[in-house]
Amino acid sequence: MSTITTTQAPTSTTTHEATPARPTVWRHGVAAGAVAAVATTVVAVVASAAGVSFADHTGESIPVVAFPQLTLVFSLIGVGIAAVMGRTARRPRRTFVRTAVALTVLSFVPDLTFGFDVASAATLIAAHVVAAAIVVPVVAGRLATNRG
Repeated sequence: MSTITTTQAPTSTTTHEATPARPTVWRHGVAAGAVAAVATTVVAVVASAAGVSFADHTGESIPVVAFPQLTLVFSLIGVGIAAVMGRTARRPRRTFVRTAVALTVLSFVPDLTFGFDVASAATLIAAHVVAAAIVVPVVAGRLATNRG
């Protein structure tokens, strides 16, 4: 009687943790930008009803329709910045939040230097803060804490 010995080659199994794919920064960023556009428009409408003129030193006033338009444009720019940081920054979330806060603060400069009255400048600054408070957390939440 003969004995047959079989040798099995060791197999390596790789285990991968199942990580759900993050929905894109763009989809959530655009949605947040739309919500922010509505919110800044409400701020402008309420302020206008309360007598805020949004007129600069030349007497030219910012029309209410500019609020949603500019909010959407600058939200999309912010989402684009976040998308690039998501691919290039070592700590995308932290880098994006710091950049967004700095850009939000810089957005106050025209409000403070273009000759708006105090009520107009304060309302414009409040609109910037409202938009950032809506968009930044949503976009930051779509970015990884660490890359690599």
